[in-house]
Amino acid sequence: MIFARLGIKTLGTALRPAVHSPLHHSVFRPASACLSRSLFIKTIPQPVGNIVGNVNDAYVGPTPNKFTGSRHWTFERAVTICMTPLIITPFITGSISAPIDAAMAGLLLYHCYAGWESCIIDYIPRRVYGVWHTAAMWLLIFGTAVSGYGVYVLETSSAGGLWGLCKRIWKHKKED
Repeated sequence: MIFARLGIKTLGTALRPAVHSPLHHSVFRPASACLSRSLFIKTIPQPVGNIVGNVNDAYVGPTPNKFTGSRHWTFERAVTICMTPLIITPFITGSISAPIDAAMAGLLLYHCYAGWESCIIDYIPRRVYGVWHTAAMWLLIFGTAVSGYGVYVLETSSAGGLWGLCKRIWKHKKED
């Protein structure tokens, strides 16, 4: 305000004509339009507000599924609670037995799977992306299977299993 009274243009007002120039609209608008409309990921058209039918139609809820309902969330919380002592035990005792290490690795693998599954369900919903949701879920299952094999190899061939790997990484010294 004071600068305008003195006839001094601030940086914002000095650049304003450049930002709103025809060149800006001709170059950047098509680029942003291309980013919003992908050629590869097609979405399923949705009704406005995701409202199907009219006001007098009865509500049709989702079909119950025990693998994705409240039991699923309860099981995820139980796994997280069971992981807590398994993760704390090696820090207190300094070592861990092979069955406890394998249980910790298996629970950690399921915990990661459940977290990524929740992300896919939330951000790549089936009703919007259709086949891409299914592809993401199958990719998650494949990645979890490969990780499960990696955990198996780590537990059977490495000294100390997962905890031994964490200990080696923690105590690793840089070579100069």
